[in-house]
Amino acid sequence: MVQEDYIKQLANYFKKNLTKGYTAESLKVSLLNQGYSRISVENAFNLANQQLAEAAPVMKEKPQIVYKIYDDKGVVKEEKKKKGFFKRFFNFAF
Repeated sequence: MVQEDYIKQLANYFKKNLTKGYTAESLKVSLLNQGYSRISVENAFNLANQQLAEAAPVMKEKPQIVYKIYDDKGVVKEEKKKKGFFKRFFNFAF
């Protein structure tokens, strides 16, 4: 029970500092230099990654890239949707 709380505290440390912009490797090295065991640090990092992944929003649809060409007055003159790589390749190849 105490070990689980210990890992949760380290995971919270990882989450807080990852959102501040620190790299995972720098946080791991810092904790190892402070005397934490490598196994505890890895377990906490994996737990933090799992929790952050669960909280991340799920992307439901693929974004569409649209190119707009404007004239001198700022009016849209032409609008094109970008084709994917395979659509461009097969249109070119055949």
